[in-house]
Parts: sequence; structure tokens; C-alpha cells
Amino acid sequence: MENKKKMAFNVVFLILVFAGTIYGVFHGEDLGEIARILKTVNLLWLIPGFICVIVFIWGESIIIYYMMRTLGIKRKKWTCFLFSSVGFFFSCITPSASGGQPAQIYYMKKEKIPIPVSTLVLMIVTITYKLVLVVIGVVVTFFGQGFIHKYLYDVRYVFYLGTGLNVFCVVTMLILVFHPVLARTILVKGMALLERMHLMKRKQSRLDRLNASMDQYRETAVYLKNHVKVLVNVFGITLFQRFALFTATWFVYKAFGLSGQSAWLIILLQSTISVSVDMLPLPGGMGISEKLFLVIFAPIFGTGLLLPGMILSRGLGYYTELLVSAVLTIVANFTIGKGKKVRENVGNL
Repeated sequence: MENKKKMAFNVVFLILVFAGTIYGVFHGEDLGEIARILKTVNLLWLIPGFICVIVFIWGESIIIYYMMRTLGIKRKKWTCFLFSSVGFFFSCITPSASGGQPAQIYYMKKEKIPIPVSTLVLMIVTITYKLVLVVIGVVVTFFGQGFIHKYLYDVRYVFYLGTGLNVFCVVTMLILVFHPVLARTILVKGMALLERMHLMKRKQSRLDRLNASMDQYRETAVYLKNHVKVLVNVFGITLFQRFALFTATWFVYKAFGLSGQSAWLIILLQSTISVSVDMLPLPGGMGISEKLFLVIFAPIFGTGLLLPGMILSRGLGYYTELLVSAVLTIVANFTIGKGKKVRENVGNL
């Protein structure tokens, strides 16, 4: 019942944010003129943009497939692609992408993959996924002040906030992984403080869940220490995966017949939007992503093509991803765990 209420809340919240985004973007705009401009787009340039979205989803599936193999678990690449799609779909429709991993763990369990194993794999996926954004944010902040003043000046505080939140998230996760005793002490004392302030009721079950979580973090630490090369490879794949999605905006730029700006500049600008919105409590960064695009890409697309450019860029980078992952999630619902009995072949963590 609680899960159904939570899902209902997420759907209502998504609809409200989507409606607010549509109103904010198109209110007062000439829809006929926008439609006319979109009809002039060279659709051939959008095909590689669509492929970038598929590569983005596929990239995580390769990481899952690769890491499962290092743990002695053999699953088909197609099955891992479905795991990845499920994660992206639920991440797209839930605030702060909070629903992706629980859904993936659920479907992995249907494939007889132990929860500690799936949790370990997905935790490393999350760390490397966020780490790419941290690297981008930190490098731009410390070495790209000229770039910030030229392209991000009006939204620099949003960018700094996004960078800070991603750094905090990654540092917190690394502390949990490599210093689980310290992390447990902090969390236990924090819960005790909340209990004394009567903001939380004392429950032994909560402490038991915390201890179980710490066991998972310890297992992650052991894995990382013993598989450094795996972690480096995963980071490399993640870097390629994330920049594949950012590249879709460059193909949109070319679809309008524009030139004069380098692919690297457009890809980097798109990456700063992801850094800015990734940790914000909005499904897919909806609303804020559109606003940032209209500010950051104004000198790139120009006044006349800015809104149509945003429509196509977000259409590829978020809504196409949502649609493709939704279809594959339906496929996963009817195929995952429904075939012949899966053989367990789990190695030691």
C-alpha cells in the first residue's frame, strides 16, 4: 500500500512539473512559428543524436554486464540492457532519480541475482556516474573561470550549487565505502540526536537496517580495493557514456544548419547543465534544465532558433530517453525472470 501511494505521488508530481514546464516554456510564444522552424530541420542529423541516447542507456548495461562477470555472475547483455533501461525509466520519473536503483534491484532479484551483489554493482555505478559530473564541475570551476564568465555568468550560482551537491554526494558515498565504522558512528549519533529532539521515534529495526547497510558498504570497499583496474575501466566507460548523451545537443545544432561553434564547446555547455541539475529534486531536472538551456545556449543558437533548439535537445536528451526506457521497461516486466530457471553462479565478493 505504501509503495502504491509513493508511486501515485511520483506520477502526480511528474505531471505537475511537466505541466508547469510546458506552461513556462511556451507561454506567450508563437507556436506556429516554432512549428514552422522545426519543419526546416535536417532530420538526418537527428539520427546520430538518437543513437547517442541509445549508447547512453547501453553504456550502463555494459558496466553492469562487465561487473557481474567479475563477480562470477553470467547474464546476457540483453538482460543487462533491460536492467539499465529500468533504472533510467524510474530515474526519469522520480525526484532526484531516487527510484532507479530500487527498481533495478527488484528486477535483478527476479533474475536470481542476490541483493548484496546487485547493491554492490549499482553502488559503484552511482559513484562513477556522479564522479564524472564532479570532475567536470571541479575542472570548470577551478580552471575555467573565463569560460564561466563568458557562458555561465548569469547561472553561475546554480552551477556552483550543482557542483557542490555532487561533490558532497560522492564524498559521502566514499566515506560510507572506505570508512564504514566512522560512517556508522556518525549515522548512529545523528539518529540518537533526532530521537532526543523527538523528531524520530526510537526503533530497533532502523538500527538493524543500518547495520545491514554497513555490511554492504564494507563489501563494496573490499571489492574496490581488490579490483582497482575494474573501477578504472568502469569510470572510462561511464565517461564515454555520459559524453555520448551530451553530444546529442551538437547534432541538434547541426540539424538547424548552424556552424561556427565547435562540437567540444557545445558538448561542454550541455555537460554543465547536467552538473547543475543532477542533484536537484526534480524528475529529470525538468523545468530547470529548460531554463538553463535558454540562458546558456542563447549565444550559440541565437534568438530565433533558441527555443526550437531547446525543444529538440531536451526531446532527445530526456524525453526520448524516457520513451525508449519506458518501452524497454515494459519488455523487462514481461521477460525478466519469466524464462527458464536461471542458474546461480555467484563468486565471492
